[in-house]
Amino acid sequence: MRVYQRGKGELRKVHIKRGFLQHAEGSVLIEIGSTQILCAASVEENVPVWMKGEKRGWVTAEYSLLPRATHKRNVREASRGRVSGRTSEIQRFIGRALRAVVDLEALGERTVWLDCDVLQADGGTRTAAVTGAFVALAEACHYLLQEKKISRFPLTDYVAAVSAGIVDGEALLDLSFGEDSGAQVDLNVVMTGGGHLVEVQGTAERKPFCRDELDQLLEMAAGGIEFLISAQRESLGEIAAKIGAQSPKKKLLLASFNEGKIKELKKMLAPLSLEILSLRDISCLSSVEETGSTFKENAILKAETYSRITGEMVLADDSGLEVQYLGGKPGVYSARFAGEGATDEQNNALLLKMMEDVPLAERKARFVCVIALARPGEKTQTVEGVCRGRILTVPQGNHGFGYDPLFFSLEEGKTFAEMDLEAKNRISHRGRALQKAREMLKKICKD
Repeated sequence: MRVYQRGKGELRKVHIKRGFLQHAEGSVLIEIGSTQILCAASVEENVPVWMKGEKRGWVTAEYSLLPRATHKRNVREASRGRVSGRTSEIQRFIGRALRAVVDLEALGERTVWLDCDVLQADGGTRTAAVTGAFVALAEACHYLLQEKKISRFPLTDYVAAVSAGIVDGEALLDLSFGEDSGAQVDLNVVMTGGGHLVEVQGTAERKPFCRDELDQLLEMAAGGIEFLISAQRESLGEIAAKIGAQSPKKKLLLASFNEGKIKELKKMLAPLSLEILSLRDISCLSSVEETGSTFKENAILKAETYSRITGEMVLADDSGLEVQYLGGKPGVYSARFAGEGATDEQNNALLLKMMEDVPLAERKARFVCVIALARPGEKTQTVEGVCRGRILTVPQGNHGFGYDPLFFSLEEGKTFAEMDLEAKNRISHRGRALQKAREMLKKICKD
């Protein structure tokens, strides 16, 4: 395992704290692993001389590595009397990334400065600065809109950045300082929420790398940026809905009334440019009777029925628990194992009763999820995800829903109910199926 106990394609822990400064129009403290950067957005009612009279604004950035952000003290560049070439290059990198998603005409003749000060550096400072500065910029744009200084929100999409590289012959995402120092290939990638590339900086430190390696790193970076944009959306709250609002989004209806399931699905689909609704948002819709004998049949039935009624694109899933000792039960009856309208507690109690005195070796089980995506006039597509484990004798954990407190994941060594949502989504049956469904939806959004 790497530092921070993560896989090759996993980010370090990401925390974004908004409103960190009292006086700035927008401010964020972003932490990615041990890297900490303070990003502040300041609005100046002026533009550079060369832009005067053009009726559009400007977005630019300044970057600074504080003296004790690293193991040894750095001399302040102000003391040297000049900005280093590295700092200048990073400032331009941040500015280019942010301007890619700004409607400068909507901003008006004013400048937004993004000051990115590295408090602590452990690799990936320039990419973390882009990700954090975007949130600070969104806050500043929200301020301008509230103060009626602009008439429309100027951000057309999200943008985030991440590093990737090849270390000891292996492709890794989000390099820490130690990994970056020994990397054979170092790549910085900037991408929008719509999946479009803004900038790719790739360097072979020792020997040239091939196109296949580049494609692998880009694919890995795209997955990391999706997660970062999801974190940006979550931190921005109600401001998130304003970003890209002038461009009509495709609607996606989640065919579920289950609050826990809806929360999981929305979190994983958040990076996509979609207006996501659930059956809870449409009062006239009722449950579809699940008459299928398999998860696939039920998922298709729900997706196609709701798509026909609403005329919208619908994502439906049918998932459940299959216990080997019980011959695959509860299976498609997982949600109503103890009878129609049964609660999670009642279903769990019945399962424990039926598994009473069953030895550990015979308590094997698996969660299965089939997702169906139905669109008017198109053939319904399906994908499947599976997660294996065993059934415990007593519930453990307070998170999740359904059988999560009883299902012990063999991969993680804990129950689903003991995992946070991010960890669960990485390895769960629904998470795996949704990863595949998300690829279909990404293509639809781009088309």
